[in-house]
Amino acid sequence: MKSASWPAGDRSKREEHLPEHYITAQTSLVEGSLRALKQDHAFAVLDAYGDMGTEPGRAEGLFYNDTRYLSKFEMRFEGRRLLLLGSAIQDDNAALTVDLTNPDSQVGEATLPRDIIYVERTKFLWSNACYERIGFRNFDTHERQFRIDFLFDADFRDLFEVRGIGRLRRGMVSSSETGVDRAGFRYEGLDGVTRCTRLVFEPPPARLEPNRASFLITLEPRQRASILVRTEFEEGSRDPAPNFLTAFRDVRRQIRANTAGITTIETSNALFNEVICRSTADLSMLLTNTEDGPYPYAGIPWYSTVFGRDGIITAMMKLWIEPKIAAGVLKHLARTQATDFDPAADAEPGKILHERRLGEMARTGEVPFRRYYGTVDATPLFIMLAGMYFERTGDKALLQAIWPNIEAALEWCDRFGDRDGDGFLEYFRKTDQGLANQGWKDSHDSVFHADGAAADGPIALCEVQAYMFAANRHAATMAAALGHTGESERLSRAAETLRARFEQQFWCEDLGTYALALDGAKRPCRVVASNAGHALFAGIASPERAARVADTLMNTDNLTGWGVRTLSRAEKRFNPMSYHNGSIWPHDNALLGCGFGRYGLMNHATRVFEAVFEAAIYQEERRLPELYCGFVRKRHRGPVAYPVACSPQAWAAASPFALLRACLGLELRHEQDEIAFINPTLPRFMDELLIKRLRLGESEVNLRLFRHGSDVTVSVLDRHGPARIHISQ
Repeated sequence: MKSASWPAGDRSKREEHLPEHYITAQTSLVEGSLRALKQDHAFAVLDAYGDMGTEPGRAEGLFYNDTRYLSKFEMRFEGRRLLLLGSAIQDDNAALTVDLTNPDSQVGEATLPRDIIYVERTKFLWSNACYERIGFRNFDTHERQFRIDFLFDADFRDLFEVRGIGRLRRGMVSSSETGVDRAGFRYEGLDGVTRCTRLVFEPPPARLEPNRASFLITLEPRQRASILVRTEFEEGSRDPAPNFLTAFRDVRRQIRANTAGITTIETSNALFNEVICRSTADLSMLLTNTEDGPYPYAGIPWYSTVFGRDGIITAMMKLWIEPKIAAGVLKHLARTQATDFDPAADAEPGKILHERRLGEMARTGEVPFRRYYGTVDATPLFIMLAGMYFERTGDKALLQAIWPNIEAALEWCDRFGDRDGDGFLEYFRKTDQGLANQGWKDSHDSVFHADGAAADGPIALCEVQAYMFAANRHAATMAAALGHTGESERLSRAAETLRARFEQQFWCEDLGTYALALDGAKRPCRVVASNAGHALFAGIASPERAARVADTLMNTDNLTGWGVRTLSRAEKRFNPMSYHNGSIWPHDNALLGCGFGRYGLMNHATRVFEAVFEAAIYQEERRLPELYCGFVRKRHRGPVAYPVACSPQAWAAASPFALLRACLGLELRHEQDEIAFINPTLPRFMDELLIKRLRLGESEVNLRLFRHGSDVTVSVLDRHGPARIHISQ
């Protein structure tokens, strides 16, 4: 999902030239190696120095509830930036640590050579505050004195403003709470909410102004000193903030609690171990506690909030490792399921949430995303996830609790999702403010015919029909488990009817794939795109056609060496730098890999896994971004970055787990109390795999897998409980 920018008061030009919700970019997120921190509803985007707002137009800042509470925070040494020695997010994402030293400086009459004063910054988020400790040490042989300045400001811009949408008017920003050790800002929003930012310094600065704090520091040889800065942000009242050490201890405790007891993975490949550890840390950071349990926020900086589709797919990909994520997602989406009609929000009874926003522009209705339901796929995906979770855990209590929501979702699919009664789910936005395209490829230009002409709606997407097929099958299983035999039989018949109809109307024999979509006139969009691979993921494709689709997606027009493109380079709208028309998305590739594995196409699955892994090792911190450009792989260089990709991104972080499960052919069947490996394979970069604390029901096992050429052996190292291990070739 993307947003647009045009100067306020010139919206006609914006609407004429830019698609809705487009992210404008005068600078790239790739520039300057930005750093991201997140805790609950707050996140920070910082440069490598630990500063923010040093250059105009960048998406840096301290954000809370979709509002930028601090737009500038820059540290200066004698009026200049320090020299950067190193900068890294800690392995568990607890904090940013930056190593710096002084530049060559003139301090009064004295000359201070570079590399005399060592500076270490430690920065983290906790309990609606950003904490920072700046440590100084003098490595000279005599006393040194210098001045440290902090420049700061708060613009309280809504995240959609930061993304580019112009506004006709804003609320009022004022300075507040200036004292010996603190300064602050206050914003009276158009939504009637007062938002406050407060900076607290310890010790008190020598001089404090509304936008500057100055310290004079004197250090003897080898002496240390430190400054603590706490930036608090609030809507209304807040509890007293803990001190630095207490807050840092609490951060570590929460991280340990989030990952305690989870299934762990270790392999013979040290680089893959780094990738999987970073993915684990990123998902832990993006998990946000709601009243319904943990929910993976989609990504930083643009999507640090609840997204229905993103949360569901992330939960699916992590289901074999952490079922609790799926439980939190299901409960939260059940509670926020639409119950009324609201055209501005694209809401209808039974529909599952697409996006929730908490900022000023959502509250005032300037953007429709306070609770927005403009997605066609989240509803069948919700039913799919419920079925997958039940198969994995046997949690009948949760199933019974959300069964009315599943029934409402099925009713929406039948009644509102299929308005013309042809058996396919279609979408068509209710107002011009909503998303024009409402599948996972929701760019304005992502659905079109072979000649490049845009498809007119209502549009039936290929992958959405596959999701609906799987939703009906899972719902049939759940209905049977709850004793609703007649409903189970009806849903099974509906699934098979949809399968036959889908094969008849979507298959393109000459292309060797399924059509991207059917337009409003039921004409197929005869376009080769990755969407067809989702038909394999959901299981709607016949085995023969599944193999054809897989071969098509793995040819040189689609597979680049870094993964499968969203769109074939043979298509009219192909652009390797576009958001959805030629780029490469790790989560998309993970779902393709799962589809290949479902149909026993293990060579295809391992090739996709290898491509995504090799892309990951070129990324900073081994972190898979939301997407990267779909250029052909070239020797001695990594993939080309996409300029405004989120990083970290939840479903990108979950992708290695899904690809590993796909290659192992791993199924966890609670009803049979069986852990099954069906035709397991391992990619070429992995000779040995150790899985610890894999749980099924009351059982827990430790497993070791070895690759011998194309064969894989599975050894049970330890087992507690009655679960059986089944391996089939």
